[in-house]
Amino acid sequence: MKTAVYRKSSFNSAHRLHNPNWSEQKNDEVFGLCNNPNYHGHNYELIVKLVGHVDEETGYLYDLKKLADLIDDEIIERFDHKNLNLDTLEFANLNPTAENIAKVIYNILREKIAFAYEIEITLYETPRNFVVYPV
Repeated sequence: MKTAVYRKSSFNSAHRLHNPNWSEQKNDEVFGLCNNPNYHGHNYELIVKLVGHVDEETGYLYDLKKLADLIDDEIIERFDHKNLNLDTLEFANLNPTAENIAKVIYNILREKIAFAYEIEITLYETPRNFVVYPV
C-alpha cells in the first residue's frame, strides 16, 4: 500500500513578474503590483510530498532527515534571501511566478530523488495563494 510523507520548509525571495516581450502598459495590466520595477518579496512556504512504499526493514517511506537536508541544500540555499530575477540562473529567462517556481523546485528534486517515489510540490506564495505541481 502506498504511503505519503511530507516535509515543510520556507524561504524568502524577491521577484518581479514581467514579460520583456510586452509593453510596460501590458505588463502593468497583466501583473499589476507584481510588476513593480523595484521588485517585491514573499515568505514562501514549501511542502514537498513523497509517495511510495514503506521499506519493511526501516519502517520508513523515506528518511525525512535526508529529505530535509536535500531541500535545504538544493532549494533553500539556492533561493532564500535572493532576488529570483537577478540572483538565480533558473529565472534569468523564466518569469518567476509561483507556478514556475514550483515546477523548477520539482525538477531540481526530481533529479535527486529516485523515480520509485512520486513527488508533489505545494508552494504557498501567501497564506491564501498557493500552487501544486504536478497535478
